Amino acid sequence: MAEAKKLLTFEFVAINFVYFFAFCNMAVFYSFFEYLGKLGIPPEWRGLIVGLEPMSACALRLAIIPLLHLGNAIKVMMLALGMLVIALCSYMWVSDIPGLIVLRIFHGAAFVLLVSATMSLVVHLIPAERSAQGFGIVSIASLVPYAVMPLVTEGLLDRAGGEARIYAWITVMAAPGMVLLEVLRRRSKTWIEGIAGTLMKRPRLEEVTANLRQPGIAFLLGVCLFIYFVYSTVFFFMKSFSVQAGLEQGGIFFTICTIMLIAVRTIGGSAFDKVNKIRVLQIVSALLVLCFVLFGQIRSARMYYAMAVYYGLCMGIFMPVLTASLFVASPAHLRGLNANLALFMMDAGFFLSPYLGGALLSSGTSFAGLFETCAVCVGAGLILLIRLERGTSGEKAPT
Repeated sequence: MAEAKKLLTFEFVAINFVYFFAFCNMAVFYSFFEYLGKLGIPPEWRGLIVGLEPMSACALRLAIIPLLHLGNAIKVMMLALGMLVIALCSYMWVSDIPGLIVLRIFHGAAFVLLVSATMSLVVHLIPAERSAQGFGIVSIASLVPYAVMPLVTEGLLDRAGGEARIYAWITVMAAPGMVLLEVLRRRSKTWIEGIAGTLMKRPRLEEVTANLRQPGIAFLLGVCLFIYFVYSTVFFFMKSFSVQAGLEQGGIFFTICTIMLIAVRTIGGSAFDKVNKIRVLQIVSALLVLCFVLFGQIRSARMYYAMAVYYGLCMGIFMPVLTASLFVASPAHLRGLNANLALFMMDAGFFLSPYLGGALLSSGTSFAGLFETCAVCVGAGLILLIRLERGTSGEKAPT
């Protein structure tokens, strides 16, 4: 297949819808920690159960990526959609600790299969000259659910009769996804022709080792782990904090901050390529340290909403600049590897956060203390960024 010149093709739009559904399936679980409390799950188990879904994704991602290619991606996506439907509906009947452990692992496997297969396909549908715009659309498809689903869930909670029923209701979005994938499968012979043999190969161990010795790579991946840890802490625990603080509409926080994420990413996309990226990351890291300290001081709805704007602005800048910095620092032939390692850090952060956060809360730590722990993590990331700028290897840091 000749290199694509048009971005908004049927294939690209259809795959982004499936990607959108995949993240709706994740965003609807923003209050899962609180839901486990309603089921009577002991506090010491809640963090582990919440984190099992991203843990299974973390464990599986590096193993399955080399197995995915254009020839099997659509079939894997259809399989993963079916698995997600089973997982989401199963929450209506599973309420004990052993059952939830098995379900969360199965759910994580379904999610990582869907997202990894989707990414292995969509990269071949974005023209090189429109890559920023293309990946921007893919990014927005994954962000919009975090703005929409918490608010929708809050609105439907009383009518649905509980979170588990809402988890099952969201599966209606899988139906159009299945139809689109079947159409894609039938059309695939024409638009995959010529590149069907392109495979995502597992890099050799010596390549991975040499890659991590490159200037900036290890430090930037460390920053990825810290930022995803604190990001997932807000995602999993802000609802419980808002209930404790008397701010029942926790979903509004996620709607506001995600709107800010999308706005900053949409408006500032081209500007992020014209700045000193490491310096910007340092500045925003300092602002995030203050942000997490202030989270524990929220006492009113006005401050609650203001902090949602503050947090959304910071993360809206930090995330794309961090991704761009890793891209610039990576050797051309290993950019795919490092992108996958960054996703691995995301999985690790989403696993560690509910597990460690739940352990802290069950041991008597307040939500303010939990957010201060996040501030320390961001501060550790800031130290890595300062060391990176100074060039510990004697070479110029990525800018």
